[in-house]
Amino acid sequence: MLARHIQYFLAVAEHQGFTKAAAALHVSQPALSQQVRQLEESLGAQLFDRSGRQTRLTDAGEVYLRYALRAAQELLEGKRAIHDVGDLSRGTLRIAVTPTFTTYLVGPLAEAFHGRYPNITLNVREVAQEHMENQLLADELDVGIAFDEVHAQDIDASPLLVETLALVVGQQHPLAGEQAIGLEALNAESLILLSKEFATREQIDRYCNKHGIRPRVAMEANVIGALLEVVRRTTLSTLLPAAIARAHPQLVAIELGPQQLQRTAVLMQRKGAYQSAAARAFLALAKEVADGLALQAK
Repeated sequence: MLARHIQYFLAVAEHQGFTKAAAALHVSQPALSQQVRQLEESLGAQLFDRSGRQTRLTDAGEVYLRYALRAAQELLEGKRAIHDVGDLSRGTLRIAVTPTFTTYLVGPLAEAFHGRYPNITLNVREVAQEHMENQLLADELDVGIAFDEVHAQDIDASPLLVETLALVVGQQHPLAGEQAIGLEALNAESLILLSKEFATREQIDRYCNKHGIRPRVAMEANVIGALLEVVRRTTLSTLLPAAIARAHPQLVAIELGPQQLQRTAVLMQRKGAYQSAAARAFLALAKEVADGLALQAK
């Protein structure tokens, strides 16, 4: 009964009125009004101001709303927990990755997970890290794969793999036969880089500034697939994880030195969140796949 009262309260708060809320809930307006009044009586406080054209939350209603939203989230988690199947014969899992991982990590990870747990529906999204954290906190995601620059206090992060960024070129590039170059060689390069909304670009710019490198940025792209196509077809080069080049036979990764550009990828979850059997299996498998990729890189 309490869950219904909370649901009805949240609907009236969202729609700012009983008529629209009743329609959204597919209940009669008198029934909705009665449920909300019962809630107010049990709390000993008026939650809505009904005197105007729009129904608005009172001060007490504003306070109660915060707790009701939290309770609704907990109830949804409880529902998922009840339907969680320990033997992984069914279920769903919502994961998100930052963009560079879609080019070399998602494929092997999805292949391994589907091969081992074919009845689990895997929902994969490409999300910028700051939005990923917000979605984890809102219980819109189960697991995120991003970098160790976690901002939110309520996010748990565990190391997954260490990425090394390299100069990535096409086979026709003059440096394609090199295994490694010094950082100063970047000053002579014309680059195509990810645009500035990407965490990768921020890390590249910070790295170049730190070491006094001033490469010429001839192009920018906000789609990694397009960027890789340009590198493959031209003599422009880019800075991306070396693993991306290993996943694309027509690309070559050239090591930068002596100061390498590295970053740590992490598995992220909301602190205290319910962890389904599918999530536990995914976390373990992700580390297996990451270890396998690390061995391939040696």
